[in-house]
Order: sequence, then C-alpha cells, then structure tokens
Amino acid sequence: MTASISIRPLAPEDKTAWAALWQAYLEFYEASVTQEVYDTTFLRLCDPERDEQCGLIALQDDVAVGIVHYIFHPHNWKLEPVCYLQDLFAAPDVRGTGIGRKLIEAVYEAADAAGAPTVYWLTQDFNATARQLYDRIGVVTPFIKYNRS
Repeated sequence: MTASISIRPLAPEDKTAWAALWQAYLEFYEASVTQEVYDTTFLRLCDPERDEQCGLIALQDDVAVGIVHYIFHPHNWKLEPVCYLQDLFAAPDVRGTGIGRKLIEAVYEAADAAGAPTVYWLTQDFNATARQLYDRIGVVTPFIKYNRS
C-alpha cells in the first residue's frame, strides 16, 4: 500500500506543523529567526491578498511532511515576472520518496499559472542530497551569490 500524498496552499490551521518543518529547515542551515519573523512570515504566506509570497505544504496520509515557499517578482531582463523558490524542506524520514520533487513541480505549476515561466533557487554547495534532486529537475547555473558586507 502506498502513502497518499497531497500538496496544497498553506492555511492558518497549518501553523504548528509548518513551524516545526520550517524550524527543522532553519536548523539544517544553522540559522534562526525571531518569533516575530515566524509569525509575520506565516501570516504573509497565508494571506490571500499577498499573491506574490506563497507557501505550500505536503501531506502524507494527512501528516505534514514538507513545505515550500516561493516569491514572484519582476525581472529587468524579462517582461513577465519570475519565481524565486526560497525555502524547500522535506522531513528526513520521507526524503527520497518524491516529496521534494512534488513540491518543486507544484511551484512550477503555480509559476506557469501566474505567467512566470522562470523558476530559480539557491542551495548551499554542501547540500549534496538535495542537489541530486536539483540536478534532475533543474539546471545549475554558473552564478555565484554575493551578500552585502
């Protein structure tokens, strides 16, 4: 028997499950945010008036097992908006089962529906497990990221 997997937009009742998954994601990257950032980010991701900032949750047999956040924004080299896939996380016990791929494909579908054919994301070079998926579902670019010093 295979598990039932569904992906849907985040809803207010998902806050506890979302927070646990996002906390695990942040811990993987050795990062943290304040409670105010947690609360504000979740409100933005669930706000139907903010269609440029979105979140999806993956459920396996009605248990939250993954999340993805994505942002639409203008681009100076394109007429249409582009989509930045900012955060992607699958719980460790479901990695390798297709949850990450399904979340990325759901972002691709949302981007297509919004008229944003370009979807891009960043990852750290040490994230070898995720990069195995990314190499199959995307194209690595030669760009190097810089931050303000």
